[in-house]
Amino acid sequence: MTDMKTEVLEFASGAKNAKGAVVIIDVFRAFSTACYAYDSGATRIIATGDPAKAFELRKIYHHPVLAGERNERKIEGFDFGNSPTEIIRSDLSGKIVILTTTAGTTGLMNASGGGVLLAAGLVNAGATAEYLRALDPKLVTLVAMGYRGTVSAGEDLLCAEIIRSRLMGENKDFSREISGLRHSAGMRFFEPANLDFSPPTDFFLCTMADRFNFVLKAEKRLDGNVDLARIPL
Repeated sequence: MTDMKTEVLEFASGAKNAKGAVVIIDVFRAFSTACYAYDSGATRIIATGDPAKAFELRKIYHHPVLAGERNERKIEGFDFGNSPTEIIRSDLSGKIVILTTTAGTTGLMNASGGGVLLAAGLVNAGATAEYLRALDPKLVTLVAMGYRGTVSAGEDLLCAEIIRSRLMGENKDFSREISGLRHSAGMRFFEPANLDFSPPTDFFLCTMADRFNFVLKAEKRLDGNVDLARIPL
């Protein structure tokens, strides 16, 4: 493990330039939402780059559900926003979820230069690190997608640091830093104007570190979209 190198990049440009084993990180909220969707019974998640493609995919599959956001709000005609709170209130047993978000799924669409491609948030950071340690690649590129894919986001960079630390075999406690997000990057979840689409419960659900012991493994499809598979450890 001592020969493994790690690199942290940001945004879609970082995803395009990522090499080796690549982890696309979106804590608030895309890949947290994906993890909770699998926990709520979803059998498959398909990530896509834009809402129009999501509507096209809905015509192909039997009663899938559409989840995602633009400008943090649920897309018109979609079943769910990009909200773990919405997801945990729903029974997705047997359902295919089609997911599109401003940052997270855009990162998956733009990742092209790596080998294995994973999606992660704090809720499955530990599992992601454990999976990568078993693979033992020479290079891991961690891509923090940022707020709306354009502004550095403390939660994504922290998640990258947590995964990097665990890849190096360190046993550092990041609980203080995670809690501190409440007063920095996570403040928007507590703004009264955002309650309808970005509730405080989303903050707490997204920051429950290592809640899930599975990874989200991305596989590019011939149609340009991405299958996001749940791989239990």
